[in-house]
Amino acid sequence: MNDRVWLALVHHPTLDRGGRVVSTAVTPLDVHDLARLARTYGLGGVYLVTPLAAQRELVGDLLAHWTRGAGARLNPCRREALERVELVAGLDDARGSLEARTGRGALVVGTSARPGDDRVPFGRARERIADHPGPVLLVLGTGWGLAPEGLAACQWVLEPVRGAGAYNHLSVRSAASIVVDRLFGR
Repeated sequence: MNDRVWLALVHHPTLDRGGRVVSTAVTPLDVHDLARLARTYGLGGVYLVTPLAAQRELVGDLLAHWTRGAGARLNPCRREALERVELVAGLDDARGSLEARTGRGALVVGTSARPGDDRVPFGRARERIADHPGPVLLVLGTGWGLAPEGLAACQWVLEPVRGAGAYNHLSVRSAASIVVDRLFGR
């Protein structure tokens, strides 16, 4: 079941600390760690979303090194994970690619560290995902999170990950790992 779920690591539209809509820079560690996370939990893969052609080219070079170059021979496990990363310019492109890949309509689920009355608890989210017959796109925002238009592209949004106190500023890699484990872990 998990292989019909894909992560989307979104670099635009995202927010900066001042609440402005920006495009964030791709962090190679995010690419590696989310690919490994998806592979570990049996997810379909990761869409890396950035409208910046130079960023897609940079990540394309990184992926080529680890999937076809010296890195592939050096670390086959890393190759296996990074082969499941697809570069796209926008969130609509990710959804379209996933729907074309599966021939079915995708359920687009957002994540946010910001609370809201409309947020779906993890237990209910597991049920909704299990009940959805088609693919699922789990959307993760970089920077200070998805901009309102990014959240609006989602059919619903998960509740925030909460720690033990008031501090709430996880890296996207950490938050993604917690979310994926809560939804698909044993």
